[in-house]
Amino acid sequence: MSDKDLETRFEEAVELANDMSQESLPQDVQLRLYALYKQSTHGTITNRIYPVYDLRNAFKMNAWMQISHLTEDECKELYIEAIHSLAKKK
Repeated sequence: MSDKDLETRFEEAVELANDMSQESLPQDVQLRLYALYKQSTHGTITNRIYPVYDLRNAFKMNAWMQISHLTEDECKELYIEAIHSLAKKK
């Protein structure tokens, strides 16, 4: 485990993710990363704020709702782990 604080490690993981190609990731992995990121940065979703107008956004919102029971810090840790795991596979 690193001595860096959670926020620093999360920001580094986001930078690493930005350098990755989405096309190489399965859709379920993309949705999981999206949901973890949104829960980490915006907190729990409310459907009144995020209306769904198309199927793509419906899947994204559903993925986010499925992890809404997790805290922002838990999601940051899971996001960091997922990004580092994906980076090792390259």
